[in-house]
Amino acid sequence: MNKPYIIVHMMTSIDGRIDCGMTAQMRGNSEYYSTLDAIDAPTRVSGRVTAQTEMSNGAADFSNGEKLGKVAFSKNSSASDFNIVTDSKGRLRWGNDAGASSPHLVLTSTNVTKEYLNYLDQNSISWIAAGDEHVDLKAAMDILATEFGVKRLAVVGGGKINGGFLEAGLVDEISLVVGPGVDGRSGQPSVFDGMNRGSKPISLKLKSVQSYNDGAVWLRYLL
Repeated sequence: MNKPYIIVHMMTSIDGRIDCGMTAQMRGNSEYYSTLDAIDAPTRVSGRVTAQTEMSNGAADFSNGEKLGKVAFSKNSSASDFNIVTDSKGRLRWGNDAGASSPHLVLTSTNVTKEYLNYLDQNSISWIAAGDEHVDLKAAMDILATEFGVKRLAVVGGGKINGGFLEAGLVDEISLVVGPGVDGRSGQPSVFDGMNRGSKPISLKLKSVQSYNDGAVWLRYLL
C-alpha cells in the first residue's frame, strides 16, 4: 500500500499520562511544540474527542438520511498540508475552510450520511470515507498519499487514535517529549490506549535522545 511516513508525537509525564490540562502545567511543554516543528510533519491527525474540545465548532446530529455506503473521497482544496480529524460517524461542525493554508480533512466511515458529506463540501472541507463502522486507517492513508499527495504526517491525538494507528501497523516513528513530572491519577489517558492485542510489547529501536535544561527529555523510536 501507499502511505505517508507517520510519526506519533506526544508529550507525556514520566508515568505515561497525556492529559492536556496536566501536561500544559509541566516543564517541557514548550519543547513539545518546538520538537513538533523539528520532525517536519506539517500534516497532523487528531482524534474526534480532541478535535471536538479543541478545534471544532462542537457536534450536531447528522445521523438521519441516506448513508454513503462506499469508499470515496472529496478533495475540496489543494494544500501542502492538512489538519486531519477522525470522525467515524460524521458529527463535528466546522467553519468554512475556503482559502485556508492548512485546511481540515475529515476521515470518516462509509456509514456516514450524504447530508454530512454535503455539509463538508459546502464548507470547502475535504474528506475520505473508508471502513464500515469505523475509519479504515490503512485505506484512508493510501488515499491520503495517492490522491492528496501527503508524504509525512504527525499523529497528535489521544491514546485511542494513537493506538489505532499503531495497531494497524501504520506507525514508522514514535516521538515522545517526557516532562519531569508525575500524574499518578487513576483512569487518565496514556500515550497508547484501547489496543486489542496480547501482553507481548511492541519492540522499538531507539533513534535519538535529547535532554533539556528544564528536565524534559525528547525520545525518538523507530518501529
